[in-house]
Amino acid sequence: MSLSYSVPTALEYFAMLVQSDEHFPLLEAAASIAQDEYPELDVQLLLGDMDQLQARLRRRLPADASSLARLRMLNQFFYADLGFGPNPNNYYDPDNSYLNAVLRTRRGIPIALAVLWLELGQSVGLQVRGVAFPGHFLVKVLLPKGQVVMDPLTGQSLGREELAERLEPYKRNAGLVDEFDVPLGLYLQAATPRDILARMLRNLKEIHRAQQDWQRLTAVLDRLVILLPQGWGERRDRGLALAERGMVREAIADLETYLRHADDRLDMDEVAERLAALRRQSH
Repeated sequence: MSLSYSVPTALEYFAMLVQSDEHFPLLEAAASIAQDEYPELDVQLLLGDMDQLQARLRRRLPADASSLARLRMLNQFFYADLGFGPNPNNYYDPDNSYLNAVLRTRRGIPIALAVLWLELGQSVGLQVRGVAFPGHFLVKVLLPKGQVVMDPLTGQSLGREELAERLEPYKRNAGLVDEFDVPLGLYLQAATPRDILARMLRNLKEIHRAQQDWQRLTAVLDRLVILLPQGWGERRDRGLALAERGMVREAIADLETYLRHADDRLDMDEVAERLAALRRQSH
């Protein structure tokens, strides 16, 4: 009797990885995003490459190294020896978000570099966390004498004054000043792996939307809808992208779902109008 089995699609594989928050495999899920652009990508091979980097880093550390010594060695290894850093020539290149490309070129945006750095930090016993800071993803390390907040692009540690300065334009734009001000610590809370993955996907979403690349935008939104089943705004955005691609029936389904769940959203009338136009088109 011959046994037959079907290989999961890239989207089914992603859905399997992100279904539970317990033991969420951030590195594997983040690496799998690139399969939309690189269908032949072997994610397990990439995980193996990271295992080798972790082993190299661990070999450099004496077993009794302090947390601070581990952090210094991690940064020396990641930034100086391996040469990871920003891509100033083309910041909006989607490759800066794809971990296979970031590992190859050593160039990426803050959040992609952070995912690799966090993985290495955890492997040497550091308590490292991602921080969903407005405008620029950060990382932090919990040390016996307090926490160090760092820029994952450079490894530079950031003091309270510099963090407050970076936050100022965002707070002004959001009206969070004077009596509406909120303490800096609120912006430095650890991001969950699901939050980190959502932010990576939303970065790609903005790149593809700006370029009106509806096919790539839809692929990213397919993942966001799976990752955030209650994220009705992602469902709406996918419906609008599908409409741009002429996929009217699928667009109608998404926009109907959005309107059923998104009570009191400011754009409900606008979406309802678009939906009515699509229904007329489909007859």
